[in-house]
Amino acid sequence: MRCSVRGKTVLITGASAGIGLETARAFADEAEGDVRLVLTARRIDRLENTKTGLEEQYPQIKVFVAQLDIQKPDAVRQFVLSLPQEFSEIDILVNNAGVALGRDPVGTVDPAAVQTMLDTNVLGLITLTQEILPGMRKRNRGDIVNVGSIAGRAPYPGGAIYCATKAAVKYFTRSLRKELLDTKIRVMEVVPGAVDTELQLVRHGGVRSELEDKFMGDNPLEAVEIADFIVYACTRRETSVIAEAVIVPTYQSH
Repeated sequence: MRCSVRGKTVLITGASAGIGLETARAFADEAEGDVRLVLTARRIDRLENTKTGLEEQYPQIKVFVAQLDIQKPDAVRQFVLSLPQEFSEIDILVNNAGVALGRDPVGTVDPAAVQTMLDTNVLGLITLTQEILPGMRKRNRGDIVNVGSIAGRAPYPGGAIYCATKAAVKYFTRSLRKELLDTKIRVMEVVPGAVDTELQLVRHGGVRSELEDKFMGDNPLEAVEIADFIVYACTRRETSVIAEAVIVPTYQSH
């Protein structure tokens, strides 16, 4: 008993690499190209390469890419307003864009890093959801998938700001789900543990620290594993919802 994603429009943020990129590929594979993808990120060149690759693999697929800095609310609103008609009715929203910066203890955290993490991980996610949700309500259908983190459930020293932002995602998701109980809109949170993506490199300016190596362990998750689960969650029977899913490598506890 599955819900097909064929013919649907899927919006994915942070789609230039990692989980976002693999999620785009996973939806294309699931629908065998019969899907419309809206892919956003700050690195438009990578999005264009992804679009070209998907179109070569699936000639019938429809892909729209846009450079978007999720930190900027006005840019988010303008992006939604300017979507081409063919891509304007979003059936599945995957709020994946996120950033972690540094491991400094509270009292020494760079204020700019604090602002960037809050604006990206919390404000950006909320702003885009608010822009997309009215259309879903009008059509009384849709899936919202928020990519959280184990950090939002198991805080650690040096991660106070990042952990706080991911805890905010958790409670925003839970509240939104309760607000939409009288609709056919599903709200889900996918919570990865250690995943081998660029996030760990960005955190330390392109160099993974010893702390990151310890966190990642010998056999971390791959981005495709999280992407596959996102598609799995969105293809369950329409009257069921995987509200929260914590996915960690076998060596990691939470």
